[in-house]
Amino acid sequence: MSTPMLFQIQLVLGYVAWLLCFGAYGLPWLDSMDRMAAQRAIATLHSFRFFGLVFLLPGVVGPNLPAGFAMFAAYGDFATGVLAMLALLTVRVRLLFWSFVVAFNLVGMADLVVDYYHAVQEGLPEHAEQLGATYAIPIIYVPLLMITHIAAFWFLLRPGKAPREPSLAIPSQSLQP
Repeated sequence: MSTPMLFQIQLVLGYVAWLLCFGAYGLPWLDSMDRMAAQRAIATLHSFRFFGLVFLLPGVVGPNLPAGFAMFAAYGDFATGVLAMLALLTVRVRLLFWSFVVAFNLVGMADLVVDYYHAVQEGLPEHAEQLGATYAIPIIYVPLLMITHIAAFWFLLRPGKAPREPSLAIPSQSLQP
């Protein structure tokens, strides 16, 4: 099987596996939280995107990794990771928190879309071996990042859930003396 075919099959299967996992476990878990907690969980995952700078390290990636792909992917990931960290650091200042949540999701989603464009334009599937030790990033990590950006936008755009009614099984404390 050719390198491009292997790369593309693995990329598609990365999405399939993460969609199955996210649908069964991630989405129900995030949906059980209030909006802020769900966005904090997503921001925590994306705060590790600073690791994308690894695409610039000689010896980790091959010398013939398409530069147009590597440069944009590295700095786009770095910017997204920093914005996600800023969201986490400003959680007590609602306006800042929500601004950084929107920012890291817009920058992060744009980064991934442009990375896919650059990968196709620069023939990354034909040179996938040049990813070296970073090969797992686009196959395993990027599908989860894209899925969680979509989930983050979904949580941002959908109407807020009504507060839950207290359970009848647990008696509430009385305010009577």
